[in-house]
Amino acid sequence: MSEIAGPRAPRGRRAREIVRTEGPAAARIVVTVAVAWQVALWLGADQPPVFAAIVPLVALRGDPMTALGTSLQRALGVVAGVVIGIAVLNVLRPSTVTLALVVALGLGIGMVLRAGGALNIQVAASSLLVFASTSPDAYALHRVWETAEGAVVTILLAPLLWPPDPHRVLAAVADDCRARLTRALVGTVAAMGAGPAAARDNLTLVNGHIEAVRAGVARAREAERAMRFNPLRRRHRDLVHLQAERIAAADGLTAHLGTLAAEAAALTGREDLAPDLARARHRLPELASLTARAIEDTLAGDDPRPAVAAARNNLDAYARADSRPLAVALRRPFYQLLNGLDRPSAGPA
Repeated sequence: MSEIAGPRAPRGRRAREIVRTEGPAAARIVVTVAVAWQVALWLGADQPPVFAAIVPLVALRGDPMTALGTSLQRALGVVAGVVIGIAVLNVLRPSTVTLALVVALGLGIGMVLRAGGALNIQVAASSLLVFASTSPDAYALHRVWETAEGAVVTILLAPLLWPPDPHRVLAAVADDCRARLTRALVGTVAAMGAGPAAARDNLTLVNGHIEAVRAGVARAREAERAMRFNPLRRRHRDLVHLQAERIAAADGLTAHLGTLAAEAAALTGREDLAPDLARARHRLPELASLTARAIEDTLAGDDPRPAVAAARNNLDAYARADSRPLAVALRRPFYQLLNGLDRPSAGPA
């Protein structure tokens, strides 16, 4: 019995974790869809108000800012799309050429009616769906007002129904960025002593860490914007701003980590540089450890200045001990990292 129960326990924990993390978003969608549907019925919908219910289903993807932007994008796209569809069908008969024209016009208007910075494909989709109706004028009327009603309900309810906690989200993002940056730094130094293949593999890993950190920065900016539409979390607004600033500071370090990893990949394995690399491998681990501590302090919200000062002292001692070109090239990313960590936005709360 214990052999059977063993594998089930992790699956049960995973299922509970999924429900815990994704359950609020699903509940938000269910409640908002039901309210949008019922409000449409109260407003006199004479057929199932599917269009009103579709808006929250599409729009609610985790935070109020996304819900607002998607709802506005959808409403604008629907209105423009049905106008295009009706106008074209009043002039041309349905055909492949007419279809291509409607889609082209919809995509063209979608380039202008941007609500979230991306192409608004809802314009083309709505204009295309007009073809499916035997009465385009009636279709347009139902489509427009029900979509607008669904958008209004979504915008009003999304910030109030189990709103996400940007403070908690950004704490997890900062932890992930901290781990990735320190692994990239320490791993690059370690790879210098493991041969050319390891240094090249490390460059690939570091580039992956850089992409993940940049994705975290985008998520932090989105969470900070969401605070404007999150009345139940407003008390965390200043704290979320500080967290976003720290994560943005982390993004500023990624280019220098990439440079260091690229230098390591290019230099490791060269016979003419073997003595210089041996000296560098003696110096760099301690410097990397001190710099990693400064990165950790920054993203944890602690004062990084003591760790930065210690790393600078170590770096200056290294410069006095070795002025060869390879040592200069390897020190340059560390100087840039420490300069980035000295910026005010990287300081403590």
